[in-house]
Amino acid sequence: MPIKNRQQLLVVLAAAGAALLIGDKLVLTPLTASWQARSKQIVELTKQVNQGSLLVSRDSVIRDRWDQMRNSTLPEDVSAAENEVLRAFERWSQESRISISSIKPQWKRAGDDYMTLECRADAFGTIEALTRFLYEVEKDPLALRVEAVEIAARDNDGQQLSVGLQVSGLQLGVVPE
Repeated sequence: MPIKNRQQLLVVLAAAGAALLIGDKLVLTPLTASWQARSKQIVELTKQVNQGSLLVSRDSVIRDRWDQMRNSTLPEDVSAAENEVLRAFERWSQESRISISSIKPQWKRAGDDYMTLECRADAFGTIEALTRFLYEVEKDPLALRVEAVEIAARDNDGQQLSVGLQVSGLQLGVVPE
């Protein structure tokens, strides 16, 4: 093969190689990345649509649960709310046969349309009475959340225990000051 034809062939092959390399970097790689990104986006959107469909199908259940939770909150009147929480503590202590030594309620404004009533209660009794008391607190429909529980022995045998319980209650619909 003559040298001139060989040089032309090499130039053509080099140009073809450069064109393939440039085509790969400028066309093929961005298209592949775009395709993969769109595939991930389609998967995510499909997941969101499925979650939305599930929420729509459970609409009545979710609304009923929210209404139940909203109705379980503390009354809008501050004194009525405190009274309801104090009656709940009295009910729990009677059902569990535990002695409550002190209850300290404190109101905290948590947001523009709700407040929380934080109560610190100190009580004492046997392990059975304490477990029953904590069970009664947890199962009560009143919107109270147990924030902290501290249990300590009052005697050397551990027959008498004391519990420090901090709960917070939710009051919705508070008018801003």
